[in-house]
Amino acid sequence: MEYRHAAIPAVAGGLMLTLLLWWAGASADALDLDGATGALGIETVNALRSWLHPWAYDPRPGASVTATADGASYLALRDTAMQIRFVAVFLFYAAGALLLVRRLPAERGRVWQALLALWAWGVVAGTLAVTVSAPWMIASGGRGSYRFLPQLAALASAGRTVLVPLALAAAAWTVFVTRVALRNTEPQPREDVPARTAVVAATVGTAVVAVSVVLLSYQANAARIQTMFTGGGFLGEPGDLLRQWLLLSAWSGPSGIGLWDWLLVLFGDVLLLAVVWCALRWLPGMLTRVSVPAMAVCTVCAVVLGLLVRHLWRVVAVEGGTTSWHLLRAASGLGEGTSAAVLWGTLAGVTATVVLRVTGRGAEAPVRAAAGDRSGG
Repeated sequence: MEYRHAAIPAVAGGLMLTLLLWWAGASADALDLDGATGALGIETVNALRSWLHPWAYDPRPGASVTATADGASYLALRDTAMQIRFVAVFLFYAAGALLLVRRLPAERGRVWQALLALWAWGVVAGTLAVTVSAPWMIASGGRGSYRFLPQLAALASAGRTVLVPLALAAAAWTVFVTRVALRNTEPQPREDVPARTAVVAATVGTAVVAVSVVLLSYQANAARIQTMFTGGGFLGEPGDLLRQWLLLSAWSGPSGIGLWDWLLVLFGDVLLLAVVWCALRWLPGMLTRVSVPAMAVCTVCAVVLGLLVRHLWRVVAVEGGTTSWHLLRAASGLGEGTSAAVLWGTLAGVTATVVLRVTGRGAEAPVRAAAGDRSGG
């Protein structure tokens, strides 16, 4: 699929996600109306406010420094942060969707794969946009020089819950526009990758993700990561930020809980790794061309989907509550680990691509030699 054709659904999806997030942020003001707390309940209102506020232009009452002489300047900084946030959402989503639409077009046999990849990429795009705009948001609070890195970690992890449903809607719209654009075109080619080569690449790529899930996410190692680099100064406390970008899980020994409950919790991590392995196993045969950018972006999406599957498993099978408070708390965990998914998914995708090319060349050499012998004989 040519770039000029793929750009139409990519831009359409980016605009849809940006407009949906703007609408969600504008809806935050309704939570401050008289009767909202009585109708929804204080827990629901507080949860919705925390989900929507990162995408709202209007600051919370008392959250700014408008009482000072430089209050207008700080408000202007916050407006700048929100402008950067929404522009970044559009750019990040459109760039990733352009690559996905070209390499994983939503034609017959690829629709669900494209929808899931675009859904996960919408969550990634929103997370990256919040991270990029976070320094301006910190400066708008008037305390940019105080514990900058912990503030950056806290702000970069905000706004992910509302991203999950809105990214799904934007992905569905992108797929629909792609289907319309492809209705008069021939089926796109598929990469021919030997099954053994794909299995080896998937195993190695999954092992990269397992470094975070199994090794770094162990409680003792995670604590060591958070406390290893501490000190004074502007960049002296990166512990929270390192945890956010390095850890895909959090686990320890079965102390305080039964062995069966402990195994149920860990099975969520097994599901995460299984989703990543299956995606890496089938991706080479689904892509129109196996390239480093395509494999990296698709693997990031696979890790995000694995995190969502793990979260669903823990909500349904481990916690099992059905009260409104439980559902609100469960929904608040949507999107957790997306920052680490960007890092480890990229590393796993690049590694899997290298393995595919190395093992693919090794498999082609005997075939070429045999063909040469037959032609010579």
